Amino acid sequence: MCRKRARLATVLAPAALALASLCASGAALAADAQQRAEAGRLDPLARAAFWGAELQANAADAEAGAGLAQALRGLGRNDEAAEVAAKALVARPDDVPLLLELARAHIARGQGFYAIEPARKAASLSPRDWRPLTLLAVAYEQAQRDDEAEAAHRQALALAPNEAAPLTNYAMHLAARGDLVGAEAQLRRAVALPSAGIQARQNLALVVGLQGRLPEAEKLARADLPPEQVANNLAYLRAALGQAGSGRTWDSLKSGGGQ
Repeated sequence: MCRKRARLATVLAPAALALASLCASGAALAADAQQRAEAGRLDPLARAAFWGAELQANAADAEAGAGLAQALRGLGRNDEAAEVAAKALVARPDDVPLLLELARAHIARGQGFYAIEPARKAASLSPRDWRPLTLLAVAYEQAQRDDEAEAAHRQALALAPNEAAPLTNYAMHLAARGDLVGAEAQLRRAVALPSAGIQARQNLALVVGLQGRLPEAEKLARADLPPEQVANNLAYLRAALGQAGSGRTWDSLKSGGGQ
């Protein structure tokens, strides 16, 4: 398999060195659990090469299909990610991680309508998991089915009241509907949680800025972003404040329920 990985890595050249550390001479055809765990720490390009080789070795490998789809999303290749996940589901139609990756890929490509079915199925297969529901909520939003989006958001929050991702996605649902005060309250809850990341903090900066509190928004943005990106975001906010409505247009709104 290492020779296969090496050939693939010559196409994805920056991945070659990272992949070499995962390939020992005489390794089995499929990577072992340790190699797969190590692959999870690689950059998206290297992960795409690794999981692509694994999927080539075994087209029915659901973990490899999900891993490759996730890596392709990380590279912005969302159409390919959706295609990989859909093909892998032919062999494993009830695999929840694959269903989630298919939903995420469709959302990332702005085609939330097509994410509804895999997200619904994942929710039915894993009824105590909040992730399918928050993805379903965002999919409904993109399909302009706001009442169903609201219900799915609330279901996700009921399952995971202390997770940042569903709080963040619900907050941006409120913001898109014009409830900036409600969105800010949800985002302040989200950023206080251990699972919060840059997405929640930058969404908070956006919502604060859209309420006209630009110095506070700037301070929040500078905690995570380089100066040039902060300047771009502030320019967006100043333009948005001079217009009627804003919508989900700042880059930080592109989370797509990606947990």
